Amino acid sequence: MSSNPSLKPKAVSAPGKVLLAGGYLVLDRGYTGLVFGLDARIHCYVEPIKTNSGVILSEIIVKSPQFKEATWEYGYRLTENDGGIEVTQLRASHAIPLTRNPFIETALSYALTYISTFTPKISASTITILADTSYYSNPGTPETPSSRFLNFSVPLQSAHKTGLGSSAALVTSFTAALLSYYLPEEIFDLSKEASLQTLHNLSQSAHCAAQGKVGSGFDVASAVYGSCLYRRFSPSLLSSLSSPGRPFFAKQVKELVEGKEVIWDTEILKDAVKVPKGIRLVMCDVDCGSQTPGMVKQVLAWRKDNLGEAEPLWKELQQRNESLAGELTRLATTDKGEEEEEDKYAKLRDIILAIRSLIRKMSALSNVPIEPPQQTALLNAISTLPGVIGGVVPGAGGYDAVAVLVEDKEEVFEGVKKFIGGWKVDNQGSDVKIGKVGMLGVREEMEGVRGEDVGIYEGWL
Repeated sequence: MSSNPSLKPKAVSAPGKVLLAGGYLVLDRGYTGLVFGLDARIHCYVEPIKTNSGVILSEIIVKSPQFKEATWEYGYRLTENDGGIEVTQLRASHAIPLTRNPFIETALSYALTYISTFTPKISASTITILADTSYYSNPGTPETPSSRFLNFSVPLQSAHKTGLGSSAALVTSFTAALLSYYLPEEIFDLSKEASLQTLHNLSQSAHCAAQGKVGSGFDVASAVYGSCLYRRFSPSLLSSLSSPGRPFFAKQVKELVEGKEVIWDTEILKDAVKVPKGIRLVMCDVDCGSQTPGMVKQVLAWRKDNLGEAEPLWKELQQRNESLAGELTRLATTDKGEEEEEDKYAKLRDIILAIRSLIRKMSALSNVPIEPPQQTALLNAISTLPGVIGGVVPGAGGYDAVAVLVEDKEEVFEGVKKFIGGWKVDNQGSDVKIGKVGMLGVREEMEGVRGEDVGIYEGWL
């Protein structure tokens, strides 16, 4: 696999997410999830490895310089029997322990396999990953006074995630950067709808493989497309996909990704999600986090064993979630001159309160802390503040950051920030201890994956 001097560096970013409505429901194709992209992004920059003349490498180096010892080196080879690209992690140094990153390793193998169906000659490269500050609650320091990225000065495995969908944003931006770098624009171009579909299908496949299970995929969908109303794909789509190096894996990936032989039944409706001018979304981090897989397993087991009480609850939640999307769209499309209500957000407040009530009911029936008492107290208190419309524990719930809709005014934002800065969490009677509550520097964003200007990475490359 020889080098290609004509390849130019590429930079791509993908957003995080918050599932404002549809937690647990989104796992079932009969229901939908209302997911917002966030302006916190994970960036990937790809450039050629610089070598002496005549030296040919079959190596890809991946670096995450915000963390200690976060470098992964991979050898790669084109396997026989159309098995695609198989990657093998190399030891960069005997002084550094060999730690695996399944999301990077799997996304690399899947992306290179797809690329190899167009060109078997894949040159060596270096990939730098940078994450916006809000993905982690660890304190950090900027490398330069103007840098948007922080040096967290801890190993990656010691970082405290805030639950914004870092793995999906990573896999999506990483895959998009590789495809943009190695493939010509006539084959892959992020400004084209067909290329976004390719990216979505490939990222979903790699992300599910890295997780070791087929998830709902709403996080990858929002990383590609931004804010949307999402209905999941059928899990059977990925059931026959083998693994890198196995015979005909490359053919399977190409057919799956391009959707010609295999039809993806995902529904991604961007027009169904609108944020009215005058409203913004804020996230309050409780620096604790949840064990999402275990919670999901327990809720689904309860639903399976108690269909009589679970199904009416699911259907009512779906109706309320659709009402939430509809009311946001109504507010976004109502002419200001037509809006004469004394409290134009009254209906939105009522919908959010109804959703929370149903979530607490699900929490009690399944014995899973979807909206734990500490989060209930926090949301109730925040909701009394001037300019606050209402908030929820998003996604699968638990102790991840809460999402709150507020009027988009500086005094409202600062009021919430000041309030939660002094919030005292009552952990009595709970095995889970929540630390300090803080405001994440994020808000909603409609845009999904995009190319970036390399200048924003000054000091990191």
